Amino acid sequence: MERWVGRVALVTGASVGIGNATARALVQHGMKVVGCARDVDKIRETATELQQAGAARQLYPVQCDLTVEAEIRAMFDNIEAEHGGVDVCINNAGLAVKGSLLSGSFEAFRTMTDVNILAPTLCSQLAVQQMRKRGVDDGHIITLNSMSGHRIYLGMAFYGMTKFAMTAMTEGLRRELREMKSHIRATCISPGLVETEFAIRMNKDDPQKARDLYASTQCMQAKDLADAVLYVLGAPPHVEINDIWMRPTEQTT
Repeated sequence: MERWVGRVALVTGASVGIGNATARALVQHGMKVVGCARDVDKIRETATELQQAGAARQLYPVQCDLTVEAEIRAMFDNIEAEHGGVDVCINNAGLAVKGSLLSGSFEAFRTMTDVNILAPTLCSQLAVQQMRKRGVDDGHIITLNSMSGHRIYLGMAFYGMTKFAMTAMTEGLRRELREMKSHIRATCISPGLVETEFAIRMNKDDPQKARDLYASTQCMQAKDLADAVLYVLGAPPHVEINDIWMRPTEQTT
């Protein structure tokens, strides 16, 4: 991680869960981290905690609604003005709304499309533009995908569709970057069951269902995914890790 010290990472969805753990880990390894979310209070708390603990660098909270194109573009303009530009873009934000293809709501489908597909695509595009503008040829786009980007759960097909799109996006980025003779790398990380607020939010009408799910096996924790991000970033420049599939050892699906 030495070559990333002092460089700039953007982490979307940095208020809780995997995004928060990843932002912490990158700051502790010497990166300047811009963490964005709609509600930045928790990111501010994390930034203060890291400062008080004497972290090597700083976490910068930015409020951004990833369903609004103008806010995403304004965030990147701010990063360029304040920090020079992005060197690492971590597309972490995502959500799932339960519902079958045959009866799910159009509004839910649109929200998942905006957050899970359009936002990371635009963030990746703008990040690469900033890298190339500054002559950065060793940048990295890392997308937190899902095992649902490789197989479909009944009742979660549309969510799976958005995650299959991230599998396609990562490979598309890789090929376009190679066509441009760029050494910027593209990776997605595809976890199974991780104990975060994700399932609780998905089961907001019955949060006990999420708690029972997490209690049914020894889940992965957010830190396990943050460690995977560090592993990907720590690979030597001539090695591009394209996808990591991760499950709890006890998970059967």
